[in-house]
Amino acid sequence: MQRIHLHPQGPEFSRFIMGYWRLMEWNLSPNDLLSLIKFHLDLGITTIDHADIYGGYQCEAAFGAALRLEPSLRDRMEVVSKCGIALTAKPQHALNHYITSQAHIIQSAEQSLRNLAVDCLDLLLIHRPDPLMDADEVADAFVRLKEAGKIKHAGVSNFTASQFSLLQSRLPFPLVTNQIEISPLNQDVTLDGTLDQCQQLGLRPMAWSCLGGGRLFSAPEYAPLRQELEAIRGELGAASIEQVVYAWVLMLPSKPLPIIGSGKRERIAAAAKAAHVTLTRQQWFRIRKAALGADVP
Repeated sequence: MQRIHLHPQGPEFSRFIMGYWRLMEWNLSPNDLLSLIKFHLDLGITTIDHADIYGGYQCEAAFGAALRLEPSLRDRMEVVSKCGIALTAKPQHALNHYITSQAHIIQSAEQSLRNLAVDCLDLLLIHRPDPLMDADEVADAFVRLKEAGKIKHAGVSNFTASQFSLLQSRLPFPLVTNQIEISPLNQDVTLDGTLDQCQQLGLRPMAWSCLGGGRLFSAPEYAPLRQELEAIRGELGAASIEQVVYAWVLMLPSKPLPIIGSGKRERIAAAAKAAHVTLTRQQWFRIRKAALGADVP
């Protein structure tokens, strides 16, 4: 598995990232989860993506319970988490909303460390743009956490280019990534300036929901896209249309790092092999056309 520097001053991650947002749906015992962790680490997928809210605030603790069975595995992985969303899964939250205050970011990061059974996060992200975000407060939280040795790097998720620039303007060190929804189902992101900024700053975005959260395989409106993906799969000799989708994401010049969201070993292994699937430019645009239903202007 290829190793990638997210940023010239950032961490080195695996080319593909293992996402744990659906961990509670997999119904794994701590020992079974430990076995899965070892499986993808042995494939070279060493970067692990979490968030405080995943699984109704349960995923990080479940992962930590497995890691406590073999703590030495921590040395083989890079751990990412996110904060800034408040869900009604906690009784004190009357509605879902955002919190990006200094106190909340620090408290959330410290809780993630306890839950995950690690003493430092390789990367902490603000999960969503917050209309009440005070950039100075967020920056101060990041600085304090980094100085305390609780995070190594900081970044954002789902930020526009202007929101990214605002927060970066308050920091003495670089934001090393923007975790973005990148998929044939989300064509807007390819031209809205977000990925252009990544190229400009020399950082690699992390790509979530490359398969549209599973909608690609079931929603009737995506039938033409599935047909085109299947045609290209046959032309390339790829194992699945999933591999074709990941290859489509990898071809973007910002060089995203796709997040794999499945707990099935065969799908994890197949996704990793997408790094060896290469689309032609016309195949890439055929997928874009099938997704949009129209040629380029």
